[in-house]
Amino acid sequence: MSDDILIKVENVSKKFCRDLKKSLWYGVKDIAGEIAGRSNLIGELRPSEFWSVNDVSFELKRGECLGLIGPNGAGKSTLLKMLNGLIKPDKGRISIRGRVGALIELGAGFNPILTGRENIYVNGAVLGFTKKEIERKFDDIVEFAEMGEFIDAPVQNYSSGMKVRLGFAVAAQMEPDVLLIDEVLAVGDLNFAIKCLNAVGDIITNAAVIFVSHSMQFVDRISTKVMVMEKGKVDYYDNDVGEGIDHYVAKFTNTVQKESGSAKARVNAVRIVSASHGPKNKEMVQLQWGDSLDMEIDLLLQEPSADLDVRVVIRNQAMVPVAECSSVFCGFQLSAEKMEQSISLSIAEIKFTAGLYSVAVAILDKRTKEILTRRDGVESFQVLSGLSYTTWASTILNGKWKEKP
Repeated sequence: MSDDILIKVENVSKKFCRDLKKSLWYGVKDIAGEIAGRSNLIGELRPSEFWSVNDVSFELKRGECLGLIGPNGAGKSTLLKMLNGLIKPDKGRISIRGRVGALIELGAGFNPILTGRENIYVNGAVLGFTKKEIERKFDDIVEFAEMGEFIDAPVQNYSSGMKVRLGFAVAAQMEPDVLLIDEVLAVGDLNFAIKCLNAVGDIITNAAVIFVSHSMQFVDRISTKVMVMEKGKVDYYDNDVGEGIDHYVAKFTNTVQKESGSAKARVNAVRIVSASHGPKNKEMVQLQWGDSLDMEIDLLLQEPSADLDVRVVIRNQAMVPVAECSSVFCGFQLSAEKMEQSISLSIAEIKFTAGLYSVAVAILDKRTKEILTRRDGVESFQVLSGLSYTTWASTILNGKWKEKP
């Protein structure tokens, strides 16, 4: 393995069994076969078995960060556990050079009855540090973890956020050559997550990092390459992180529909008629950053009225509202004579970060604020990666900048 390659994974596979009794029996047979030097037909699946990881290969050099993404059950955590030596692959070969720091499961590697201080020394010793080396790093670990006086409390009394802070501080401050991070950062608060990602940015200069997350903004910010896994296999692997995120997001829809309100009106249909960019997902409109969002809305009213407010709300993949457009603010009025009406809306220059977005439409009485109807998840669209920089925000604003004289 080349000196600058720290991780090399060659055709690695791992299978599990869905049935506990069969799993125990297969384990006994496999151990007996290994002792006897016999092949256990590891390339074949036995009844109730499935491939959690199937023929995965990649290399990671010092200074690189692999963003590992995919739906739940894709095999990401299993792959990380094999890289960390917690389980061994059934097929293939894993080669790792240097010291490995891992934050795979919440509280993994901590003895719950020991204090945070004692666990720092134990983890440091496992990683090969002497007591003096750990003492030299101890204050930095406690400061980074923001533990304060809780460092001398038993870990079993820590909250999930405290365990994440201490676990990441130990993994990061011990200067690993290889750092493995699973979704555990989602447990902590946003401020600490940002702090961790900044630390990862510093670690990458001298290490290889594998980062598993469902937050595409996190992945886009720190990754130098991306791998999309699905059903244990590699579905996408390349240095183009934005393209990989687009490939992953395009697999999903965000149109879980729900209707509410007084039912005095109804949203019969919403159609996004914006020009679709590219054939990646023919079932969903895909917009480039800065494109216009054009839609048609069919409404049915119990009583025609011009004194109504039609609102379109756009939510991101976490179902957080990121934008709203109101007919009141735009100076538009519905017809006072028609019960069935079709209207159109054009929003120029959608400047959202890459991801999946859903559309909700509501009709309100302007005077009483009564919600006549609200239909959530009526349509969805995808914004493709088009920015030359990464951002934490869902929406980017245009502003007029000038130098002050």
